[in-house]
Amino acid sequence: MADVVDLRGWGWRHPGRAAWAVRGLDLRVERSESVLLAGPSGSGKSTVLLGIAGLLDRSGGGESEGALRVDGAAGIVFQDPETQLVMARAGNDVAFGLENRCVPTAEIWPRVHEALSGVGFPYPDDHPTSALSGGEKQRLAFAGVFALGADILLLDEPTANLDDDGARLVRSLIRQARERGSTIVLVDHDVDAARPLVDRVVPLAPIPDVAIPEPATRPLPGAALVTARDAAFGYPGAEGLALDGIDIEVRAGEALALTGRNGSGKSTLALLLAGLLRPARGNVTGADGAALARLPASTLVRRVGTVFQDPEHQFVRGRADDELMVGPLRIGATPDAARARAAELLERLRLAPLAAANPFTLSGGEQRRLSVATALATDPPLLVFDEPTFGQDRVTYAELVVLLRAARDAGRGIVVATHDRALIRALADREVRLEAGRAA
Repeated sequence: MADVVDLRGWGWRHPGRAAWAVRGLDLRVERSESVLLAGPSGSGKSTVLLGIAGLLDRSGGGESEGALRVDGAAGIVFQDPETQLVMARAGNDVAFGLENRCVPTAEIWPRVHEALSGVGFPYPDDHPTSALSGGEKQRLAFAGVFALGADILLLDEPTANLDDDGARLVRSLIRQARERGSTIVLVDHDVDAARPLVDRVVPLAPIPDVAIPEPATRPLPGAALVTARDAAFGYPGAEGLALDGIDIEVRAGEALALTGRNGSGKSTLALLLAGLLRPARGNVTGADGAALARLPASTLVRRVGTVFQDPEHQFVRGRADDELMVGPLRIGATPDAARARAAELLERLRLAPLAAANPFTLSGGEQRRLSVATALATDPPLLVFDEPTFGQDRVTYAELVVLLRAARDAGRGIVVATHDRALIRALADREVRLEAGRAA
């Protein structure tokens, strides 16, 4: 069979970076073959997918070497699905690609509805994309790619933000695509789960196996750091409430896991508890009884450290080390103290070689670790994380878990919105499962 993807000595260096993201890569993928790219966070897996998709641009200062040839139309599901949603309504977003491919008008909406149904999208086609959870955006991104009927499917961590049902559905869709003869290049840190979906595994670098140490005995939780009473919240343009009647308390020295299906309200509740959304009804208060959402930013940053579901939404500087200095400087640390704190966190989270890198050029896993570091930088009493282990290899996963447990054991309250059962077992003291915006 002829190769449909052929990379020979291929490499790419991102603009402004001294180190190459990938270099000297030889990769040949035959037509109708499925391949898993494996390797540690930052080994260049996502860069390879972007190269195959033709989305790396040298005009911005990037540099390539070697040869890359692709025979066929490629469709990609990005690591962050929000970056590929372009329309305000779900159905229009799926139709957008078909319209750009000049598909006959009479064929577009039947294909849109078929694709939305195939990925288990739970809303009508006029549902606002702004009101979707991260996992729901992932399903919608999949629908857009499947509707196009691309010859080559490029999938970057396609199940990472999905609940168990969604992950099973996506794996079923990948199997169906294989049976139809699609060529698939998949990136996934969960090699064991992904292996049955592919013909072979291509390691870009070795992946060591690291065990997470058992947690130590620790004191009982202390005083409440945040309390929600009859809290409700609704998004503009969406029908009904995203959250309704929430009563939750998070104490010093305990870790609370927020779980539930995609769209159940986990991320919204995390933002409410972090003081970043104002409840439509009820209240969310800190240890002193003050409404968190009414506090000025300079006060809130001392109390709560937050990691968003999409880490790039919180980056405000052009260098990773400068990003980590923002919080400490804002609460009054000297430049030397802020710089020392940044260096400590970069080292701890294996980001020290990337201190001068632009946060937006980091891999998804590196961005996630940097966002965790920004939350820790001001040493706040409450930490709120949305899927903190997304995109991590075994080494960085274990280090993140140990770091979060150390923060909890030192008396910080931790809230994690997650689908990661291994993280829940390793870290959480309590679990609150949400169903349709209510605590089950």
